[in-house]
Amino acid sequence: MPSDLVIVYHRQPYEEVEEDGKIVLRENKSPNGIVPTLKSFFGRFDKGAWIAWKQAEDPANPDFERVIEVDDAFGQYTVSRLPLTAEQVSSFYHVTSKEAFWPILHSFKERYNYDPVDWPTFREVNWIFAEAAAAEAAPGAVVWIHDYNLWLVPGYLRKLRPDVKISFFHHTPFPSADMFNVLPWRKEILQSLLACDVVGFHIPRYVSNFVSAARSLLDVEVTGRQKVEPEFAAEVTALSERSVPTELEYEDRRITVQASPVGVDADYIDAVARREETAERAEEIRAEMGGAKLLLSVGRTDYTKGGIDQLLSYERLLEAQPDLCGQVRLMHVSVPANRNMTVYENIQNDLEQMAGRINGRFGSLDWQPIVLISRAIPFEDLVAYYRAADVAWITPLADGMNLVCKEFCAARVDGDGVLVLSEFAGAAVEMGAALLTNPFSHRSMDSAIAQALEMPKAERRDRMAALRDVVHRHDVRFWANHQMEALSGSAPGAAAMPAA
Repeated sequence: MPSDLVIVYHRQPYEEVEEDGKIVLRENKSPNGIVPTLKSFFGRFDKGAWIAWKQAEDPANPDFERVIEVDDAFGQYTVSRLPLTAEQVSSFYHVTSKEAFWPILHSFKERYNYDPVDWPTFREVNWIFAEAAAAEAAPGAVVWIHDYNLWLVPGYLRKLRPDVKISFFHHTPFPSADMFNVLPWRKEILQSLLACDVVGFHIPRYVSNFVSAARSLLDVEVTGRQKVEPEFAAEVTALSERSVPTELEYEDRRITVQASPVGVDADYIDAVARREETAERAEEIRAEMGGAKLLLSVGRTDYTKGGIDQLLSYERLLEAQPDLCGQVRLMHVSVPANRNMTVYENIQNDLEQMAGRINGRFGSLDWQPIVLISRAIPFEDLVAYYRAADVAWITPLADGMNLVCKEFCAARVDGDGVLVLSEFAGAAVEMGAALLTNPFSHRSMDSAIAQALEMPKAERRDRMAALRDVVHRHDVRFWANHQMEALSGSAPGAAAMPAA
């Protein structure tokens, strides 16, 4: 039976685990996140389908289950699992997506690596996704495609199925035209995205950058523009915009472009934070600190996350204020993004060496200034650390949104705590009540963390109240609803950022 909603995402909507020698499907470990939210939309349609890839030794093996039926808490839906060889996965994902696209998307031109890219393989994999979506979609169905590694799917799908409604959402920044046009395949990518009915981004800046790139190469006309809501046009952030395009015309087609800040499941996090066991664990963590203040930093091991810059700032803090020795501790959680890639391995090694140097320089037998954790922390435990921390220190050099800072605020059911946030994270556009800092400036970084440690309780609570309000209003369901509504043209003020 054809599907009315087809979600195209490289990730499978469940986890595969082995039990008693058999592979079984389980819900994702954390109910908080984008995947459960996307699955929740299946309940609004008569029939839904999810398309993802799965590595296979032999894609032609007749025993490979390409299509499976799933019946879980979100209802019944089909999952099309596209068999890709290890070579295809490496070329399409690890090389083209991570070595060529990722650094350009985050404006790290010096890390861009064009030489190993096999563009025909990237095209081939995107064509496989497009074919699967075309086969699954009912007449006039909605096809919702996610993220940059599937950039070519909309163009292929439009040729295969001109009747369907196509929406595409970027989960990363979209860079300026000067940066994006470094990619040799720029025109092909933009033409594909302009085959969509809706192209979504986190914030207005990324919308403006996309439109600028499209107009630099193609005859694209801006047919709609409006002012950005004042709440999202604050001059204090590096990513603010005053006005933004809302509609484009290209080759007699109209394309809606809009910004919808992705959020977290704030209600779920709030509930976890209020559990008795979470409160008890938070108290244990505070007791273990022995009166010292806890700085918490959580992110992936990636050059975009600014982990090295943060540790250097922490070292300067201890140099400038030696009385803080023994009175503060940084828990730096840096989970390797991809253990198979040398660039991330080198960053991890640098973090470990720097943390060791700082601990050796300032530590004592009964106090270490840094606890470096390089493994994922179970979400329930992480919420307890969010509750226990005095300061969340989230300072990426570039980040499409950043959900850790939103998780921290959602977990602060006590109304306390300080968020120090990079103004180059997309979330900064919404979260102006945070202590915003420029991670490229030593003075800005150092003064922000010092101010956070000294902030009076009344100011902490006022800022946190404003942050929690934003996080609850613009949660993950609000993001998804706003994107879906755009397909029916019922999202007023779409590109100007949604009003709750």
